[in-house]
Amino acid sequence: MAETKFYYRNPGAPQPNKPNHIGVTAIIEHQSAVLMEYRSDCRRWSLIGGALELDESLTDCLRREIAEETSLTVSRFALFGLFSDPTRRIEYPDGNVIRSLTVAYVVKVEDTRRLQRSDESVKVEFVDKKDLPGLDVVETHRHILDSYIAWDRKTVVLE
Repeated sequence: MAETKFYYRNPGAPQPNKPNHIGVTAIIEHQSAVLMEYRSDCRRWSLIGGALELDESLTDCLRREIAEETSLTVSRFALFGLFSDPTRRIEYPDGNVIRSLTVAYVVKVEDTRRLQRSDESVKVEFVDKKDLPGLDVVETHRHILDSYIAWDRKTVVLE
């Protein structure tokens, strides 16, 4: 089975063959941990998130993606960063290649006991912030996590 491939600052990445993709990513915090998903399409870790639909706002997309992928409900969120580097690309098994523009939010959820994974994930779990650098994270999320780890909580990250 072909896997989804992720690229960031990779000169060997394929050229996009579809329109730009706009998506959201949630850095869901709980105590000293961040919720991560082990993806079923590539067997690697990523943050929770997904594509913006034509008829929704970014924040509606954030709430929908979190609910779909985790069964959790957003209680608070704040803008963390905008990640628009044109080398952020995703290649899907069907041959589609997109350039991914991502709006990232730091999120708090209501009740973590309701956490359930969707079919998009093999598992979802909270990972202690100190363990995030050692995870095998997809390329389009590794730099977001690295920015989060170094974040001063005062500025919005712009890339």
